[in-house]
Amino acid sequence: MISILLQFIVGAGLLNVWLLRAQNPTAYRGGGAQSLQEEFATYGLPDWFFYLIGFLKIGSALLLLGGIALPSLVQPGASIVVGLMLGAIAMHLKVGDEPMKSLPAALMLGMSVAILYLN
Repeated sequence: MISILLQFIVGAGLLNVWLLRAQNPTAYRGGGAQSLQEEFATYGLPDWFFYLIGFLKIGSALLLLGGIALPSLVQPGASIVVGLMLGAIAMHLKVGDEPMKSLPAALMLGMSVAILYLN
């Protein structure tokens, strides 16, 4: 039951950020970026990387949510999120962001590790 709750939180959270809030500024964007795409530019990443990461994050979110009904989807989805969140934290460190900006990524990382452990 805890794993299902975590899968829902991580999956819905990723979809929220990438599909609903991608153009909105937040307190957690890297550097002074006002959108997700600006954030990737702040990190010095090419445009195509933004689309690749978006595909991976939306895909992993769908795997986690689908894993509620088909448990075989959970491990690949959570594993992808772990890798992505480690990368996100590294990018915040790269540009010298204060630790608070890494909080969402750290929470997603922790929940994804817990999902893997519980499954």
